[in-house]
Amino acid sequence: MIPYGKQTISWSDAFKVLWQVKFKSLTQGKKIAEYEAQVARYVGAKYAVAVSSATAGLHLAVLALELPEESEIATSPISFVASSNCILYAGKKPFFVDIEETSINLSTIQLQNRINQNTNLRAVIPVHFSGLTCDMESIFRICSPKGIKIIEDAAHALGSRYKNGSKVGSCQFSDITVFSTHPVKSITTGEGGVITTNQEDIYLKLLRLRSHGINKLHDRMKSNLNAFTNGKLNLWYYEMNSLGFNYRLTEIQSVLGLSQLARIDKFLKCREKIARYYDEQFFGNDLVTPAQKFDRSISANHIYPVRINFRILSINRNELMTQLRNLGIITQVHYIPIPMHPYYSDLGYECSDLFQSMNYYNECLTLPIFPKLNRRKQKFVVNEFLKILNNSRKAQ
Repeated sequence: MIPYGKQTISWSDAFKVLWQVKFKSLTQGKKIAEYEAQVARYVGAKYAVAVSSATAGLHLAVLALELPEESEIATSPISFVASSNCILYAGKKPFFVDIEETSINLSTIQLQNRINQNTNLRAVIPVHFSGLTCDMESIFRICSPKGIKIIEDAAHALGSRYKNGSKVGSCQFSDITVFSTHPVKSITTGEGGVITTNQEDIYLKLLRLRSHGINKLHDRMKSNLNAFTNGKLNLWYYEMNSLGFNYRLTEIQSVLGLSQLARIDKFLKCREKIARYYDEQFFGNDLVTPAQKFDRSISANHIYPVRINFRILSINRNELMTQLRNLGIITQVHYIPIPMHPYYSDLGYECSDLFQSMNYYNECLTLPIFPKLNRRKQKFVVNEFLKILNNSRKAQ
């Protein structure tokens, strides 16, 4: 079977993890801090905080902004549900802004219109879909004068760059950025995420929130009577200063992350090469077209979505996916628009004003892309995919 995405684990990765498991600490040790420092250095941010998942990272990011109680937060409907669930976790209200047709990213024109109409909008979570960066300069220019905070959902985008060349995660145009290190992402820690920021106050909040509201390294003790004996800090003592969570990453995962991060540029080059080959094979085809046709060199190319002209085909998407699966080719749909999910529709959300999002959803399919996908297998994917489409073309 050829999956739509897959991790790339080397023997070196495995041996480093085994060494850590056998001879070193398993959690809350030095490797976590080392991993965080390397990620921060790689993306060009001052601070990084490793967490158990990107979903956890998004949750903490919203909490760290300490927004007013009635705040609304805008995000994209074309994303995994975590992009808006994190808003609900924090007791705020999600607000969905339609996408651009060409990038599948949040539309800056629609965002500007929504900001003009909505006085409760306090933050925006733009999603770098498939690793192609949003127009962050425009988003920053729109949001900054109004004091609207920005959290970049960069779950797909570790290694991506903005058009000016700086890396996503540098927080040049945002308050906080959140990455995923799930197995199919640019690098993996099994499950996991990383938050980056340049603001020390946010960084300290994130550390506290990540670990039950406790930060023994940075927080001053509030109860000196209990904290000290004869002027010396009691060795057992710690204080919970806020309501936090257990969103920590382990030492084992951090060791894997460090090993993977050393090869990220190689992974990114492989992904770009695969994406460019698909682009070439589908160029000028009236049945299928790449969903994103530009900026391959600065995208992480996390997934490869295409748009299919089902109007001139006698086959529907489920039938197409089934035929491909029978050939050993696994495809996926990224994503069901978030307001379509029953939980959100029960809250009153709908897709009536999300024209581009619904058009994309009705046409999209994700083809396999991962660093170990060789040219022979990719040719097989392309040939079989196009064969099915061509055989299903309606008679004119």
